[in-house]
Amino acid sequence: MKNIWQSLEKHYDSVKSRSILGLFGDAGRAADFSVRHGAALFDFSKTNLDAEGLSLLLDLAEAAGVSEKREAMFSGAAINETEGRAVLHTALRNMDGSLTVGGRDVLPDVRATYARMQAFATDLRAGCIKGQGGKITDVVNIGIGGSDLGPYMAYIALSPFADGPRCHFVSNVDGAHIADCLRGLNPETTLVIVASKTFTTIETMTNAQTAKDWMGRVVAEPAAQFVALSTSAEKTAAFGIAPERVFGFEDWVGGRYSMWGPIGLSLMLAIGPDGFADFLAGAADMDAHFRTAAPAQNLPILLALIGIWHNQVCGYTTRAVLPYEQRLSRLPAYLQQLEMESNGKRVSMDGAELEIHSGPVVWGEPGTNGQHAFYQLIHQGTRVVPCEFMVMRKGHEPDLAHQHLLLVANCLAQAEALMRGRSLEEARAIMAAKGLTGAELDRQARHRVFPGNRPSTVLAFDQLTPFVLGQIVALYEHRVFVEGVILGINSFDQWGVELGKELAVALQPILEGREPADQKDGSTRQLVAYLTDNT
Repeated sequence: MKNIWQSLEKHYDSVKSRSILGLFGDAGRAADFSVRHGAALFDFSKTNLDAEGLSLLLDLAEAAGVSEKREAMFSGAAINETEGRAVLHTALRNMDGSLTVGGRDVLPDVRATYARMQAFATDLRAGCIKGQGGKITDVVNIGIGGSDLGPYMAYIALSPFADGPRCHFVSNVDGAHIADCLRGLNPETTLVIVASKTFTTIETMTNAQTAKDWMGRVVAEPAAQFVALSTSAEKTAAFGIAPERVFGFEDWVGGRYSMWGPIGLSLMLAIGPDGFADFLAGAADMDAHFRTAAPAQNLPILLALIGIWHNQVCGYTTRAVLPYEQRLSRLPAYLQQLEMESNGKRVSMDGAELEIHSGPVVWGEPGTNGQHAFYQLIHQGTRVVPCEFMVMRKGHEPDLAHQHLLLVANCLAQAEALMRGRSLEEARAIMAAKGLTGAELDRQARHRVFPGNRPSTVLAFDQLTPFVLGQIVALYEHRVFVEGVILGINSFDQWGVELGKELAVALQPILEGREPADQKDGSTRQLVAYLTDNT
């Protein structure tokens, strides 16, 4: 692979100063550098990639063994080598066939849990499962990381389809989060979902106890209005949750890949079992596309290769995700975890330090809000930020179609502006038309220059539905997998979150005054003294 990396670097050196806009001198540019899958369109023609660069990237994917490792993942091989586990979140949306892991077919258990979720959601939505004050009107999902970001993002995204109880999400151990959430809710008609695989996650369990205490001040049997999404029967029983209210999942489902199963229960309660089935079907559709489409027409592979081109080859260290869809407001945060926790590594699978940089910094906000915030830096800042726009052909508000067209216009205009820019000559002409002359004309014109030649891609879909959201999330999951394979890292562990957790546990008794801080560094001692001084 080293020679392919070298060829890519050499190719980039030869083309980095050319105009992206100039590439459209080829009348077939847009068609040649875009891919369709069903109703979806992925346009990557506004990048500096050409046929040679794309060919080298496809060679890189082949040399890295993407196809073989993809099949190893889907077949249940233990590709999470540092933890000795399979990676089978895709099994949660597999409603057909069989899949043997460790000598047994794991799909009957997956489907049995799914059937229990469907029955529970159907009964609760119908009012057959009640709170101690009547029909459940509100659901509070308590989790953190993948147990929060996924279902929270999806709940907001699919709000036009939400006809069940109102859902609320608590993640931060900051007491303000749960206090603000519970304020105004009726404990007698609220269901609390505690999402923690081990039932030991300190933030989640602290918030769970707070919610139980809150409910217990009004409700005689608070634990009867709790559900656990956990594999620990012993700990959930100790908390008082009945076994039939516990939904478990296997250790081959990672947290940030888990909302397809029990972690998605809040979403199923909100949009119903049929809507949730459509969500799974969209993901399964993208799974099939990822497994069968040729690499040059494969959306996850192409999305990953363009990410590799911009980050590892061009040296752009960050990527902005910009959905022009208000209901995808939490998608950038969700993708932050998905990519940065997965591919934010510094060693390869064999433990050797990486010779190339790993994943980029991923961030973003929905359009058009971002245009009035950070787009200034994207357009005129000194660093290039590749942008990934996302837009829907149709909204859910037919009486506001004119606003949706304005939204689409802004999305396409931003992508065009990043590529086209504005030259000094054009800026001078604008200032001259305003009556400026001489040095002042030149000074003002320079402030209005846009360098342009800044890359972007556009993912366009028909409408944000459960099926389409399933496609989007699975697309990015597989994109992260492909990038990880090419970089030679394990995308499915997250040891980087552990050290801070361990130190926090050690600091708590110090902050409580039960242990001295003398073994801590000077800065930590000073901060402990300040933050515990109540005089």
